[in-house]
Amino acid sequence: MSPKANETPETNTPEYDVVIVGAGSSGLPAAIFSSQRGARVLLIDKADKIGGSLWVATGQMSAAGTKLQQEKGIDDSADKHFDDVMNISHGTANPEIVRLAVDNAAATFDWLMEQGLVPLPDHPVKGFGHEPYSLPRYYWAADGATAVLDVLSSVVDKAVAEHGLEIRLQTALTGLVQDDSGAVTGVTVTDADGHEQRISARNVVLTTGGYNANMDMYYELNGFPQYCSLPYPHNKGDGLVLGQEAGGYLRGQDKVFINFGMLFNTTNFPAKPEVRLEHFPERRQPWEIYVNVRGERFLREDITSVDARERALMLQPDYRYWVVFDEAILNKAPPITIGWSRDELKSAFAKGGPAFLKADTIEDLAAKAGISPEGLKKSIEGYNYGVETGNDFFGRTHLPAEIGTAPYYALRMQGCAISSAVGLAVDGQLRVTRPDGRPIDNLYAAGEMLGSSQTMGKAACGGMMVTPAMTFGRLLGQKILPL
Repeated sequence: MSPKANETPETNTPEYDVVIVGAGSSGLPAAIFSSQRGARVLLIDKADKIGGSLWVATGQMSAAGTKLQQEKGIDDSADKHFDDVMNISHGTANPEIVRLAVDNAAATFDWLMEQGLVPLPDHPVKGFGHEPYSLPRYYWAADGATAVLDVLSSVVDKAVAEHGLEIRLQTALTGLVQDDSGAVTGVTVTDADGHEQRISARNVVLTTGGYNANMDMYYELNGFPQYCSLPYPHNKGDGLVLGQEAGGYLRGQDKVFINFGMLFNTTNFPAKPEVRLEHFPERRQPWEIYVNVRGERFLREDITSVDARERALMLQPDYRYWVVFDEAILNKAPPITIGWSRDELKSAFAKGGPAFLKADTIEDLAAKAGISPEGLKKSIEGYNYGVETGNDFFGRTHLPAEIGTAPYYALRMQGCAISSAVGLAVDGQLRVTRPDGRPIDNLYAAGEMLGSSQTMGKAACGGMMVTPAMTFGRLLGQKILPL
């Protein structure tokens, strides 16, 4: 126990100013800054190490008005950042939560740099992998989220040594303690040996992450299976369950989002992606066509908008599509697989599997893929007409070659989502709220607990997961929590 903690004689339970549940990108800053204010702070996590989703995240950050931008002559502001997020999300992000995030993001990023974070030399940039911002405000370190975790870990060590921050790992939250008015007055936890303890707290902050590693909850809240095994394994949605039991509610079910697809060479899900495909036209122009289960093309394959591709896929059955091409394209086009040579791709087709399909005829390829042969044949004929005449039905301009040389190939792609779109509702002070809007006294939430839909809407906005999570944790620790 921290030397600053004391015992409540009546109950013989530890008492803290703040109990933070979840030692990830929100919980760590919340613990750092609240302990620096002199608070008695307990940080717990059911894992055996701190970091949470930072162990698996990419670590993309975005912030406007940073010192680094100013040094590089980039005139940016939180207002411009806000406008971009709302535009990219088509107005589906939560304006109040986005405003809180972007207004305070620069201070968070500047603090990280002061603590030792080193972005890539050419950063900030407008974006990478997502719809670009109007100005360069997107940052990445060479080691991604690991670099962020290294910085936070170092500061946490100082908080433990200098400010009495207490950390308990392999400790699971089992309940929220409430008084007769409904105010949260503490937590119950269970350690690795199964011992349960009740802990009193003036404030409780839920930063336990999302639900993206809980297959049943993921399907229930998202409406489709969790195909990917990449989420942090401890993200089971525990905080969402307990937050609801305390009187809170979930929001964001109407803003579930998917990315443009991963290649899983299996039908046993969740699974690890086999290889990444390069479907960014600015880096590799497409030679192939994309078809859905009806064998129909559903977008202009050379469209540069990431958001347009993602939104088109969301309209397709099971969020699934196939990348179709022929032998001539396989031999002439730059490899579509990232990190694989053409020979490695051919080897994958030779081994086969549900995602690597090869056949001597279009009809047989469709049969192997489980898609409509009539639809696929019609799509290929229509595409070849566009190549021949320069008048593609979808307006595609990159038309390097017809599809007509056997054998034929298809790569099965699956749209999926790694983040948790649905989360606990909070107000502008990050207090967990009841359905009628009244806050639950002394209970706060931050990070993926809020749901990615609140900071990104029904879209992917670069850097609007990790940065808001750290920012909200910092704000809670610095000034929101009444210590």
